[in-house]
Amino acid sequence: MDSTASTTAHTRQHTISLTRTPNLSEGSPEAKRQEIARYFTDTFDTYTRLFDCLADDAGYFQKAIPLRHPLIFYLGHTATFFVNKLVLAKTLKERINPNMESIFAVGVDEMSWDDLNDDHYDWPSVQAVLDYRAQVRETVLYLINTLPLALPIDWDSDWWPIVMGIEHERIHLETSSVLIRQHHLDRVQSQPEWAPNRETGEAPENELITVPAGTVRIGKPYNDAYYGWDNEYGEHQAEVTEFKASQYLVSNQEFLAFVEAGGYQQDSLWSEEGLAWRQFTKAKHPTFWRWHNGWQLRLMTEEVEMPWDWPVEVNYHEAKAFCEWKREQTGQPIRLPTEDEWYRLCDAAGVQEVGPGTANANLHLDHGASSCPVTRFRHGQWFDVVGNVWQWTETPTYPFDNFKVHPLYDDFTTPTFDGHHNLIKGGSWISCGNEARLASRYAFRRHFFQHAGFRYITSEAEAVQPNAYYESDRLLTEYAEFHYGDQWFGVANFPKAMADLALDAMAGKSTGKALDLGCACGRSSFELARQFDEVEGVDFSANFIRLGVEMAEQGAIRYSLTEEGELVSYHTRTLVELDLADTASKVAFYQGDACNLKPQYTGYDLVLAANLIDRLYRPRRFLETIHERINQGGLLVIASPYTWLEEHTPKEEWLGGFKKDGENHRTLDGLKEHLGQHFRMVGEPRKAPFVIRETQHKFQHTLSEVTVWERVPEQDH
Repeated sequence: MDSTASTTAHTRQHTISLTRTPNLSEGSPEAKRQEIARYFTDTFDTYTRLFDCLADDAGYFQKAIPLRHPLIFYLGHTATFFVNKLVLAKTLKERINPNMESIFAVGVDEMSWDDLNDDHYDWPSVQAVLDYRAQVRETVLYLINTLPLALPIDWDSDWWPIVMGIEHERIHLETSSVLIRQHHLDRVQSQPEWAPNRETGEAPENELITVPAGTVRIGKPYNDAYYGWDNEYGEHQAEVTEFKASQYLVSNQEFLAFVEAGGYQQDSLWSEEGLAWRQFTKAKHPTFWRWHNGWQLRLMTEEVEMPWDWPVEVNYHEAKAFCEWKREQTGQPIRLPTEDEWYRLCDAAGVQEVGPGTANANLHLDHGASSCPVTRFRHGQWFDVVGNVWQWTETPTYPFDNFKVHPLYDDFTTPTFDGHHNLIKGGSWISCGNEARLASRYAFRRHFFQHAGFRYITSEAEAVQPNAYYESDRLLTEYAEFHYGDQWFGVANFPKAMADLALDAMAGKSTGKALDLGCACGRSSFELARQFDEVEGVDFSANFIRLGVEMAEQGAIRYSLTEEGELVSYHTRTLVELDLADTASKVAFYQGDACNLKPQYTGYDLVLAANLIDRLYRPRRFLETIHERINQGGLLVIASPYTWLEEHTPKEEWLGGFKKDGENHRTLDGLKEHLGQHFRMVGEPRKAPFVIRETQHKFQHTLSEVTVWERVPEQDH
């Protein structure tokens, strides 16, 4: 950690100091093989020894908290993760123990604080799980020693699941340490290797220090040299206005003022969700605080006299309520930082990645198995910008642009894109490997407890809430892909092709105002705005319109696509990547009925009606009145596959596809019949193909017939 060292004296003690996550691009293959072997055994063995903090076998099988599995699950889970991912990747040909690899496969994601899991499991013995871990250790080491290795190691490498398994175990090193900390004291025992920091002193007075405005650019390229989880990849850029950040993390002493002021009893300080959690749990103080004739602090295996200069450890709801209380006390706009503001603070403080030496931050188990004083590690003008405890942010986790899931772990992050998981930043004393890198993005439910605290900021800017939601409605996602997604079988994007055709036909004509009627998700509307001054998109479906509005307002939409059965893939599409970012300001979307348009929809130089007429309930009325909406010399472009169905259009309203006077009457005949009084057809009809993707193995390939009609002066008839 490249930052100014604190002058606070402290005593060096025995520490674990885990191997750093390796650079996966540089060095010789054989040296990298040896480095990964150390990285694996260091991680695997340290995790196994963490469970020495349990006093007896009973501690493995009694739940630390009702909402999670007992610790025996987590002892087995990280080992089975290696096997399951290696089998999925076809790197490992056979399972080691199918029974173990089934019962230890899936953990518990607590959905709410009151979501009790009362399932009963037939857990194996502790010794059986330890024996299984030894088998997995031997197997993974064999692969590390024998698999062909070529650098760089990337997403597609046979080595990726090995690195994934190591980093997964490092996550559980931290989460299991939290469960041990939440266990009953009778079930744990102190271990020299896991000795806490003993340093404490007087808590500092916190103050707010200005962080200058600046640009934040985050998101890893997919060829980054260091392992990352899927949510770290992609691109994100934001302009952050000037704000002030507290010099220190909020200490136990500073938080005590909130407790003693009755902060846990003042409902007005708590969000609706936070108040519901507080009332259900009857919380009156931080979860790790204990009262025994004075405040004490629960550490991983013991309780100690309260170190007032250590950071307070709370969930998001408690941190948020403190900020509201502080806002009332000071009259300043105090809140938690956003993720973007945290990165801006890192820049201002000059924080860099943890190097190979001892970290100048309470990270990586370099300084003992607990927090330490908030005054110990200085970073620029601030302290603990990284390390000591995680820091809650205002930002629910969300995907960056160009986000992709890894096929070996497609549900690592996507279940958290729900607006209920907030990002924590900076790492804690036990955060190591990927967790300790600045790019890491971990998120937990807001009532969740980690080794997490917070710092506060003041800012006149509101905390921006990103869109984390992935549209999953089957029809909407198919249309979102149809409009903004990939091309299939060499067939051009249909909404874009329709707009291009219309724009070509408009050559030499006025391009003031266009109507995209039946616009669905709006791709043609944006494409038309390349040349038109104003484009209005109208569709009967409010859901389709919602996606268009979302794209116009946020420049991006997100949706999941069905791959096979219940399996889905996740996609983000942006106006920037389609070279349409400049068009959004010229496009507006409205819900409307093409057969009964409101009077304000008029004065158009172009009306585009793509794949619309054979879905209208009164297409004849539409055709007979649409001239009222189009300027003299303006164009009407109609595209349709002419798939007339009674479920959409009463048979008496069909324009064609039936016998009339004993002869075939086609839709083109009907178009000429109903448009002939006010329009002349320009050129000949043409066929335009389109493909709609239903699953990765099923597509609809259809031909739409396109006709162009020019509004002619009344006297021409």
